Amino acid sequence: MVVYVELALLENFSMDWVLLYCAAKVTKNICSKPRITIAAIFGACFAVVFPLFNLTGAAAITVKLASGAALTAIGGRYNKPLGYIKFTLAFLAFTFALGGLLIAVFNLAGWSYSANSGYILSSVPIGIPLFVGLILIIYAKKIAARLTSKYGKNNVRLRVYCGQSCAEMKGFYDSGNNVTYLGAPVSIISEDAARGLVDISRIKSFVNIHTVTESKKMAVFRADKIEIDDGETKREFTNVVIGISPKPVRLAVLHPDLSEDN
Repeated sequence: MVVYVELALLENFSMDWVLLYCAAKVTKNICSKPRITIAAIFGACFAVVFPLFNLTGAAAITVKLASGAALTAIGGRYNKPLGYIKFTLAFLAFTFALGGLLIAVFNLAGWSYSANSGYILSSVPIGIPLFVGLILIIYAKKIAARLTSKYGKNNVRLRVYCGQSCAEMKGFYDSGNNVTYLGAPVSIISEDAARGLVDISRIKSFVNIHTVTESKKMAVFRADKIEIDDGETKREFTNVVIGISPKPVRLAVLHPDLSEDN
């Protein structure tokens, strides 16, 4: 029985890790892999002991939904309640979709499936190869990125100058960035980078930005100059409008009007 319990823990951990990772990517949550791992461990332990409660019907569904909400609370990082709600809904959607798909595959293949056994999901430990496959995909992308040129057309280094201050960062051209301020293209940087350039509390200019779920006002200021280095050429622009992202971002989002194609 110990072997089966260990296999169940590994399988459920694998499944929850994959589902949390996918939900994080879809909702663009900036949670770390260690945070996802801790949440997946909690989920695996819960999945193994849940059948011991002998819950059925609405009680079982309520407890499962609550456990899913607890997993996303542990696994994600949130600035606002809406971020938590989106992450949780994405996780539950992936869970239901994957569960239905696996049951269908098991029935078509003639494999045995035992829901809520408390020990193993099925005679085929599907969660483990799924987890391994996802890990291979993640690292394959990293390896491929390292084998490509250090710089690329859409992957650049830039320096932003305001008065005597200068901030260096990495960035990319985003063809979907159509933000403008008084007709001028707006490139977007992180709040941390902006603090090294200007006094954010004194900014009086804002521009409306729209996402799928909401509209926000983004503070903007004019930089004296920016230098963009793509590894082959270095280009300079003066009097550039810079927006301060209302959400955490790792890379600067350059307006396509600043690319060599324009």
